[in-house]
Amino acid sequence: MTGKRTATSDLWWKNAVIYCLDVQTFFDTDGDGCGDLVGLTEKIDYLAGLGVTCLWLMPCYPSPERDDGYDISDFYAVDEKLGNLGDFAEMLRTAHDRGIRVIIDLVVNHTSHLHKWFQSARKGRDAPYHDYYVWADEKPENEAKLVFPGEETSNWAWDDQAERWYFHRFYSEQPDLNTANPAVRDEIAKIGAFWLALGVTGYRIDAVPFLLEEVSGVAADGKDPHALLRELGTYLTRRRGDAVLLGEVNLPYDKGIEFFGEYGDELNMMFDFRLNQSMFLALARRDVAPLVKTLKELPEIAPECQWTNFVRNHDELTLDQLGDAEREEVFAAFGPEEDMQVYGRGLRRRLPSMLDGDDRRVRLVYSLMFSLPGTPALFYGEEIGMVENLDVEGRLSSRTPMQWSDGPHAGFSSAPEGARLCRPLPEDHAANVADQRRDPHSLLNWMERLIRQRKECPEFGWGKLELLHTKGAVLVHRCVWDGTAVVAVHNLGDEPATVTLPKDCTEFRDLFGDDDAEPGEKITVEAYGFRWFRAGGHH
Repeated sequence: MTGKRTATSDLWWKNAVIYCLDVQTFFDTDGDGCGDLVGLTEKIDYLAGLGVTCLWLMPCYPSPERDDGYDISDFYAVDEKLGNLGDFAEMLRTAHDRGIRVIIDLVVNHTSHLHKWFQSARKGRDAPYHDYYVWADEKPENEAKLVFPGEETSNWAWDDQAERWYFHRFYSEQPDLNTANPAVRDEIAKIGAFWLALGVTGYRIDAVPFLLEEVSGVAADGKDPHALLRELGTYLTRRRGDAVLLGEVNLPYDKGIEFFGEYGDELNMMFDFRLNQSMFLALARRDVAPLVKTLKELPEIAPECQWTNFVRNHDELTLDQLGDAEREEVFAAFGPEEDMQVYGRGLRRRLPSMLDGDDRRVRLVYSLMFSLPGTPALFYGEEIGMVENLDVEGRLSSRTPMQWSDGPHAGFSSAPEGARLCRPLPEDHAANVADQRRDPHSLLNWMERLIRQRKECPEFGWGKLELLHTKGAVLVHRCVWDGTAVVAVHNLGDEPATVTLPKDCTEFRDLFGDDDAEPGEKITVEAYGFRWFRAGGHH
């Protein structure tokens, strides 16, 4: 396919505010200790008030929970502990009524080993679904990179019933699908169309490079691996003009950019892992140089495509694109103890813990992330400064229940006191929505304002980036779009800093206060301070 598949779309994702949550840890209404879709529906107004325009739901499908719901046993249903399809449809209706689009995880690089396809596939080479998976008679010598090092020792697992080896990138309970098989591609398209018909607006596609990888035969049989993404995008957009595909692609820019497609006809959005990791290195050093280097390397992308920026996603804070010495710097600054780290490549802490609860630095980081070129994404609880629970193993340490009040179970569940929750709360769960709503100076109220301001500055989502000051601890950048401009100033250092504003504007209107400035004026930015200005008369 040539041309652009977004002609019927309004490119709403260019200026969205995305909020990621796991239904089971958000709000429990039936007292079983597990969040549910009815609970999420009750909290849609909270999300609308926060300013969220796109809700991203982690998997809601039936699952044996070997990988927190990413091991899926039925792509066409809702896990019964969360509710049913009727509850899902009611949640969607409520979200749409409040102006919030909903995207869900599309996890089709593998299934659970309990999925009916794999159960059929195990019955032998002639079984109906045998070719849905990747098999070998002899265990191959060449191993692919393990996603969970230390938890799995090989990408190949023996199946006694099939009497063959099957391939898996993740846990052995998650056999990889053979995406070279046209029947598998048809299934993926049907899954996508099913949830669009229910009312979702698109998908966050899990582990995109693994979906297309050569070991499943996609490249080996002469097919273009990226054709799968182009076909899927075209197919889904025909069914819904504003459908979006947001991809998890943690690769260097020169490889990652291929997933947008030559004409912007593959993924619409991609998480910017490189920028995220550079930001944390810059924070650790209190020096903007790593961030500036990455911003200068940002490749040109098609106008309908977009980077998605984040402070913390739902996995570990991965640092795998940094050099070994750089990674050690970030570890030393933000997670020096072994139980704060995971897989030798990342941190399993939330931001307030990493910054020792320094509210100035927490706000600085979110101001910076929201002003970098792209679309901002929040992980639930970030808006109130939730911390992790390191007693919960692995990546799940940051997926603890949402903290709504200072009541039992932090207001998350109506279960009796002492009852077991789906996941234990952190020992320090004082941060909560109810208290912060009453405090005009709280992180929550500030975050609402930040989100509102970001939505009023489409230049950050649509505009051309200009780096104005890139020395030491201070970054000044400008985004210009359609004849308008915004300027953001961030001081990563622990000392006040002075910078000179550009002269090629008529005025600088302060967007977070009343401290306007003149063109060419020297302004002082406090330690860990930040300023946003609307630049009038930019030319």
